[in-house]
Amino acid sequence: MRTQLLSYSPDLSPQRAVDDRAALKNPQTSWDVLVIGGGITGVGVALDAASRGLRVALVESRDLAFGTSRYSSKLVHGGLRYLASGHLGIAWESAVERHHLMTAIAPHLVSPMAQVVPAYGAPAGVGRLASVRASADGFLGSAIVGAGFAIGDLLRRGARTPVGVLGRPEHVSSAEVIAACPQVAPTGLHGGWRSFDGQLIDDARLVVAVARTAASHGAAICTRIRADDVTGSGAQLTDVDSGESFRVQARTVINATGVWAGTVDDSIHIRPSRGTHLVFDAATFGNPTAALTVPVPGHRSRFVFAMPQQLGRVYVGLSDEDAPGPIPDESVPSENEIDYILDTLNTALATPVSRADVIGTYSGLRPLIEADGDTADLSREHAVGINATGLISVVGGKLTTYRKMAADAVDAAVTKGNLDAYPCVTESIPVIGAHGPRDSRLPASLLARYGGEARRVVDMATVSSPLAPIARDIDVTRAEIEFAVTCEGATDVDDILHRRTRIGLVEADAARCRPAITHILDQLGAAHSA
Repeated sequence: MRTQLLSYSPDLSPQRAVDDRAALKNPQTSWDVLVIGGGITGVGVALDAASRGLRVALVESRDLAFGTSRYSSKLVHGGLRYLASGHLGIAWESAVERHHLMTAIAPHLVSPMAQVVPAYGAPAGVGRLASVRASADGFLGSAIVGAGFAIGDLLRRGARTPVGVLGRPEHVSSAEVIAACPQVAPTGLHGGWRSFDGQLIDDARLVVAVARTAASHGAAICTRIRADDVTGSGAQLTDVDSGESFRVQARTVINATGVWAGTVDDSIHIRPSRGTHLVFDAATFGNPTAALTVPVPGHRSRFVFAMPQQLGRVYVGLSDEDAPGPIPDESVPSENEIDYILDTLNTALATPVSRADVIGTYSGLRPLIEADGDTADLSREHAVGINATGLISVVGGKLTTYRKMAADAVDAAVTKGNLDAYPCVTESIPVIGAHGPRDSRLPASLLARYGGEARRVVDMATVSSPLAPIARDIDVTRAEIEFAVTCEGATDVDDILHRRTRIGLVEADAARCRPAITHILDQLGAAHSA
């Protein structure tokens, strides 16, 4: 019979953490699914399994979204690059999953983002023959981009995403290109293309929202629990804080550790690819309202994006570089990657940017399935496999398609473990905050990050001046810092700086905010112990 779900709130509170750990350590607790990994795929698996009526525990050795899931391009996209490289299957799957995210699952976290591709003819001062060739290349490239956008729009319509959610692509004038992206080079500009895709306010926030939604369906979400000796029927777990070690048995075990999948199951061969982004102040680009999309010279399917983001930033990326060897806890960009991004971006800027303009960087490792060829050209399709011990692993894929990856992994678990489960319903389950009244009196940044739960974030606050920013020019409120601890599973300052907020992407901002966040945590600790 199906396990009767317990009635849970979505709050990953300190007391909830204690209770979930106690259940995990209790040898009498029966688990249908043990999930290893707290990134977007792992929490997606936990939600899928719990919503099917299964008893689920998720363990993560560090914090939610500690790895690749917080280092994406912050896009939920159909994939212009996948269309250009002929990967129509992954582009279609991405369009469908984008539709679910923007219309049902997380419409408060994913909004339409305009992206502009400028079209250039011959630069001034070149000879006639060179001018003809440059113009031909420019217009051919523009035609290819336009065709790609048109195919992407067909996928949008096939996925039934309303035009009111994602607008149709269109050719725009040079003036419109410059209005959207003020720092675009005007010389030789012949208009461009504008299309729309989905943009996440924050990838780590999506992970936390999915994890909390899984908790509301009865899943035990346990961070700072390391898994070793993982098999298809259980794992040796260690409480990172206390050092206590214990064995947990489960009817099925799913390895959702992403780029670390091969360290859990040595039969898996992952080819890590490092994607690097640079962080700029938005003023450097004239405070753009659209993402500037720049084709990499000499390539038809590679682009560099300059995307306006929260906190008054622009993220520019991304690179795609082989990253062989041991998997680091946190990846660091190479000098070549930084040069590659800057050089590509500067081909479309009126005033070139340099390293002096870069105020932060971040790099994530993509868990590509090992194959021959350049990592930039490898498919982002995912795969689900079962090893000799019965351990199920889900590998490959990308953030946009996490829900489908999770559904496929749980389908495999249901079959392998002969589990009595309901069908998958996650395409229609809204995550916490997706619905609810929007109080227009609250800061726009707070509403963007919390949606229908924003009012609750403020009402629950016990700190003084809850709507005051945590630091000057940082639009993160004091109430959000408290909520991260009381409801979102954050346990220390780094969890808050780097994963509940994105303050930490700029080291100078993190240094300014750390004392105030530490003070709030100290106050909360005193309150909890009183």
